[in-house]
Amino acid sequence: MFFRKITFFIAFLFTLSVFSQGYQIPEIPEFQTSVYDYTSLLTESQKTSLEGKLVRYSDTTSTQIVVAIIPSTEGENINYLAANWGEKWGIGDAKKDNGVLMLLALNDRKIAIQAGKGTEHLLTDFQAKRIIERVIIPEFKRGDYYSGLDKGSDYIFRTLNGEFKGSRQKDAEGFDPGIIIFIIIVIIIFILISRGNKNNGSGGRGFRSGSIAGAILETIILSNAGRGSGSFGGGFGSSSGGGSFGGGGFGGGFGGGSFGGGGASGGW
Repeated sequence: MFFRKITFFIAFLFTLSVFSQGYQIPEIPEFQTSVYDYTSLLTESQKTSLEGKLVRYSDTTSTQIVVAIIPSTEGENINYLAANWGEKWGIGDAKKDNGVLMLLALNDRKIAIQAGKGTEHLLTDFQAKRIIERVIIPEFKRGDYYSGLDKGSDYIFRTLNGEFKGSRQKDAEGFDPGIIIFIIIVIIIFILISRGNKNNGSGGRGFRSGSIAGAILETIILSNAGRGSGSFGGGFGSSSGGGSFGGGGFGGGFGGGSFGGGGASGGW
């Protein structure tokens, strides 16, 4: 992992300093906001909805997530281009490096998610790849680009808020003690359920035992699903279609965040 990061960083610096051909990243825009559609792929209402949601997330967390849609990378590697783009624009706070860039190359049928240095511990390469493959690309294959970007944003929110955590490092380190806790909880639930079944003949008592087991299970599920839901309310999905938020830019603009090449890409 460390060697791969070093290799990517060297290639990243090499790309920055040597190659000037290929896709020319636009200059930092005067109006610095969350969605830049250079292809007119999104309708005005879709752009406003997605933009408003991402700006609201930035206002709440200070993390700037930017979506850029271009026709093509013109032969340039989309991961390198996205990292260079995020670095040039300075997406995210300079002290926190908490920027994220989703770059969609429409005609190339490719998308990349690049995380700023301060978000890489949560939005890992693995998590970015999983969001692309399991959330975004299925929507793109149906021809619904807005839904793919919108749902992808939701999952980035949840990941940055700590709901999903990478597993590769834990697997390498050895046994995860959380497994024991999970097994104990499952055993307790089954004991309560079995007691409830034995007491079915006693009416309310059996129902009460089953209800306790169900309540415990529901609490576990909701406690996991609720983490990071923040001000969006209603859990995941409720922030989709947030047209009522309206458009708008980042307060204070981009903050000078830095990108180290952490992220992933995929195609369809």
